[in-house]
Amino acid sequence: MEHFTQKSVRDFLLQEADTQYAQFALSLVPQMSRSLLGVRIPVLRKLARKIAKGNWREWMDEASDETFEEVLLQGLVIGSARMSYSEAVSRMHAYARKIDNWSLCDSACNSFRFVREAPEQSWDILQPYCFSGDEFLQRFGVVMLLCHFINETYIERVLSTLASVRPVGYYDRMAVAWTVSVCFVKFPIQTEDLLRSELLDDETHRKSVQKICESRCVRREDKNRCRLYRMCRTKS
Repeated sequence: MEHFTQKSVRDFLLQEADTQYAQFALSLVPQMSRSLLGVRIPVLRKLARKIAKGNWREWMDEASDETFEEVLLQGLVIGSARMSYSEAVSRMHAYARKIDNWSLCDSACNSFRFVREAPEQSWDILQPYCFSGDEFLQRFGVVMLLCHFINETYIERVLSTLASVRPVGYYDRMAVAWTVSVCFVKFPIQTEDLLRSELLDDETHRKSVQKICESRCVRREDKNRCRLYRMCRTKS
């Protein structure tokens, strides 16, 4: 079994670094506060699975936060390694505090499938993130709902949460709009009720309709009807 250290992981990442890809990634994540090596996400996911099969706790204890890749790798390992639910939640909280851009958020959220082991408990744990008043913590909470709770059991609660979130920046607002659009694809009747209710603030409502209209999974007549809600909101 391969043994991982902070140095061996850093050396591997440096070998996989792509300067041109790093420049492209920086154009997508302009608020990057850490150095970015330019390692592609599939490579990081594959490495995370390898680390998760070995001495992952030892590696996590000494893992560096210096580069974007090393921080994201921590999140991916949390999602891949075997551990108790309580430990996974504790490590998720620690990871969430390091999120300062949309990619660190979105690239890790889908891997945190352990929240499905105890959905009611997880729901309660995630709610404070949605109303934290911090742009990226709110995005984290909303994207976690998007990844794990858009189903028949939770759709009404998801929509209620989306209606109550008060975005403080571009990235949490876009997370709400993105989630509304996915809810519309899967549960159009319930989600249309949210659009009709005007509970979303004006800008989030506009972005939500925009995301719905951009979706290839929404019928043209449904898109046209959603545009009417946006027009009515504009006139009022």
